[in-house]
Amino acid sequence: MITQQIRSEIAVAMKARDTIRLNTLRGAVTAFTNELVSKGRKPTEELNDADAIIVLKRLAKQRKDSIEQFEKGGRDDLVAKETAELKIIEAYLPVGPSRADIERVAKLKIVELSVTDMSGIGKLTGAIMKEFAGTADGNEVKDIVAELFKA
Repeated sequence: MITQQIRSEIAVAMKARDTIRLNTLRGAVTAFTNELVSKGRKPTEELNDADAIIVLKRLAKQRKDSIEQFEKGGRDDLVAKETAELKIIEAYLPVGPSRADIERVAKLKIVELSVTDMSGIGKLTGAIMKEFAGTADGNEVKDIVAELFKA
């Protein structure tokens, strides 16, 4: 299980004195505990892998948003820290579909749903996301769909 793997790697990070990895993994464990509590479960229980992946995706998205904001603010030191944390978190996430795979499914769904213009973009994006069962990045799907209608 992902939660057990992360907990065991905390000890490895402590021994290696890798503070960024240690703090990132501890933050993930804290987020898992918060998720359990918000679902009305005991903090001593463990999240299943599906829920753990959802939490890790949320953490990754937070890092991406922070990186974007810090880049705008010219804070390269914080960009580097957040980027390092993002790489650590992404190591536990399943690999999403490639851009080509998303594009192929998008073209099929356009025909299947008979979407002819931008008015059906929401329905189309939702169908594509459902096809990939949440493994695709929503922003990437949105960008690909927009490109297909521009062409």
